[in-house]
Amino acid sequence: QDPVGFWDPAGFAADGNQANFARRRQTELKHGRISQLAAMGYITPEVIGKLPGYLSPSAGLKFADVPNGLAAISKVPAAGWGQILA
Repeated sequence: QDPVGFWDPAGFAADGNQANFARRRQTELKHGRISQLAAMGYITPEVIGKLPGYLSPSAGLKFADVPNGLAAISKVPAAGWGQILA
């Protein structure tokens, strides 16, 4: 792999198993794409704004009232998390 050669500082590919190498490469690509989507999910509401209306009409919680990032976990009602996880 010119010009710098094969770089594997942790030695994950030292066993020479092509199947394991291909799986690790695919997994790393998948995790990278998920990370990019997560970053955009954090940035986008700050740039273009949040949805109008209510997240929970019964609780009087608007989308604009929910902060970005981990702070949103405590603001979403338990029933809302139940719908997401179900």
